Amino acid sequence: MKKAIWCAATAIALSSPAAMAFESGDIVLRGGLTHVAPNDDSGKVYTEFGSLGTTQLEVGVSSDTQLGINLVYFYSPKIAVELLAATPFSHDINLQNDNLSLGNGALGSTKHLPPTLSVLYYFAQADAALQPYVGVGLNYTTFFEEDFEASRKSQGFSDLKLDDSFGLAVQIGADYMLNEHWMVNGSIRYIDIDTTADFKLGGQNSHVDVDIDPFVSTLSVGYKF
Repeated sequence: MKKAIWCAATAIALSSPAAMAFESGDIVLRGGLTHVAPNDDSGKVYTEFGSLGTTQLEVGVSSDTQLGINLVYFYSPKIAVELLAATPFSHDINLQNDNLSLGNGALGSTKHLPPTLSVLYYFAQADAALQPYVGVGLNYTTFFEEDFEASRKSQGFSDLKLDDSFGLAVQIGADYMLNEHWMVNGSIRYIDIDTTADFKLGGQNSHVDVDIDPFVSTLSVGYKF
């Protein structure tokens, strides 16, 4: 009987969350859906067209969901470094607060990639299946394929270009260990993304500053190597 109890206890111990704990040198690869929801705040459009100068025009940016991938390396059971990557996000750019009879609505579109490098701190004990963490890092966002809608080009909009951005990123998240290798992950980030959109209106230099500052939520599946 004692031998049977000892064998059962050993089996439980080997299959318990303690065997799932993160250790120094562990590598985790996660993949899943990442949603970018801009918390945008636009400045006023400035243009040298005519004598307009600073107008009342503003712009807004739409949300998008793409495949998110991140790679995590553990320096210790509680400290890790994470690299976030994703397939390109596509965003519609909308004209708002129109007072020039141009019409609110679709203005143009752009794509962007937001690689983010973060340091993570894990709170949980080694024997916990739920592994919550916080993180802070640096984001670099590069914009490409910027273009105006055909209807806006006929109004004189052209040569759209958005500046790349560097900014801080903070996040909270958690891994839930399904077994020694597999896990599900959820996280929410706030990323400081500020850009200037340069373009021409009627052939004249124009620009508008936009603080995109999105909330980025991710739901993914991970594997620990």
